Amino acid sequence: MPMAVKRWKRFAPLFLLMLPGLAYLMINNYLPMFGMIIAFKDFNYSLGIFGSNWAGFKNFEYLFKTRDAFIITRNTILYNGSFIIINTIGAVAVAIMLNEIRKKFFQRFYQSIIILPHLISMVIVSYLVYAMLSSDTGFINQSVLPLLGIDSISWYSSKEYWPYILTIVNIWKGIGFLSVIYLASIISIDPEYYEAATLDGASRLQQIRSITIPLISPVITMMTLLAIGRIFHSDFGLFYQVPMDSGILADTTNVIDTYVYRALMNLGDIGMSSAAGVYQSVVGFLLVILSNYAVRKFSKDNALF
Repeated sequence: MPMAVKRWKRFAPLFLLMLPGLAYLMINNYLPMFGMIIAFKDFNYSLGIFGSNWAGFKNFEYLFKTRDAFIITRNTILYNGSFIIINTIGAVAVAIMLNEIRKKFFQRFYQSIIILPHLISMVIVSYLVYAMLSSDTGFINQSVLPLLGIDSISWYSSKEYWPYILTIVNIWKGIGFLSVIYLASIISIDPEYYEAATLDGASRLQQIRSITIPLISPVITMMTLLAIGRIFHSDFGLFYQVPMDSGILADTTNVIDTYVYRALMNLGDIGMSSAAGVYQSVVGFLLVILSNYAVRKFSKDNALF
């Protein structure tokens, strides 16, 4: 029997296990890519995708010539950029603290508590935030501010507070998932490194700085590069549902995703919506390539490819 046939029979069960995942990947991730053609069409429902007239780059012109183009681009980049930096630093710090807990029960308990917000729907999160910030019945206005001698604040009509509110909500919801990933990397570090450092008289802080962080830096780099690739994609629920779609807060909370959604709902312009998706994907792809190139210049081992 040929070697290739023997090898195929040996690994056939593994290939069969791969089929559902590959099918899902093709249907969910690759087949929709054909819809990119809509971004270059003057889409007409009666004519369909292929029957609609070509529009060239007019859909992109509409996206960039609006008066809000600068605001939504600025908000998207600044919010996601700050989220990447703060969440990465916070998640690494939380992972290190979790690793310092010696009793497994408490370590698992705190892991569950920290990752729980990541599993909560953003719709529920929006109502939790509303319960805290409601002008009439909110916990902060009714319980916290009176203790500080501060008058009640109309949170949903005061846009200056929302960059901080959205950042806090994003950290609360997302830091747990990242910290568990980094904790898994820390746990996989060979204990002999720490034993040798202890014999040399290194303090716990010195061990973290000289052993833990350098050894998990490839994972940190990988997660950061993946996050940079989605810097033009925003968490729709965070920016739309948490502010309760308040028009007064638009200048502060409007990002590319919410702007496209509102344009699609109000105008029904599918071509412009598709153009925004293509724009976000292309820019994200280029950012990953450039970021990975920059990482390779300093450390080839930490680069994705």
